[in-house]
Amino acid sequence: MKVFAISDLHLSINNPKPMDIFGPAWDNYLDTIKLDWQQKVSPDDVVIIAGDISWAMSLSDAVVDLEYISKTLGVGKKVIIRGNHDYWWDTISKVRKQLPENVYAIQNDSIKFDGVVLCGTRGWVLPETKTLEPQDQKIVDREAIRLEMTLKSAQEKSTNGEEIICIMHYPPFNSRREDSPFTKLIEQYGVKKVVYGHLHGTGGKSDLVVHKNGVKYYLTSCDKLSNQLVLIKE
Repeated sequence: MKVFAISDLHLSINNPKPMDIFGPAWDNYLDTIKLDWQQKVSPDDVVIIAGDISWAMSLSDAVVDLEYISKTLGVGKKVIIRGNHDYWWDTISKVRKQLPENVYAIQNDSIKFDGVVLCGTRGWVLPETKTLEPQDQKIVDREAIRLEMTLKSAQEKSTNGEEIICIMHYPPFNSRREDSPFTKLIEQYGVKKVVYGHLHGTGGKSDLVVHKNGVKYYLTSCDKLSNQLVLIKE
């Protein structure tokens, strides 16, 4: 079983929202993703989608985008987390009731497959200076609690030494790769691979792979990957 990852699909199947206004990387990007997916992924493989899945504003409107992931993009087990634009994401029980076949959502918990346990949370913007605005700090504190919950869940499920892969939407560090509450928890729980997205365009530091304190961090925003899945685990 292989594990692949991508993020920031920004689907809008029912109400098309053209993405090519954001640059040439978005020209026919879903066709490119689909072709690459179908060439790489087998039914037993896992594909992580690290947030910003759909532009929909309600869960009922997002169903068609979730079906597109399930049936159109390609085979495999798809594991999703919430991104900052996933306004459709309702309570986790309601989301899971609407998930099509072979699509799995993580929120404050984890999921185990053959040889791997996946966990994760959305995260939040981190300061480039020493302080955050109080409202942002409150969200970071809450997301750190959620991250520890999902890491604990993964650790409990890794009963036979299965590898734990953590998924976040926001980068777990700032542009200077400084320590954060998120990186400290990731290191504390012995995670060696982290997948994240959110970053787009040509500005800022956006290395596809970052090595920090023994952890390998993968940036998986689709436009940064030329709309191709990145292999996380053989």
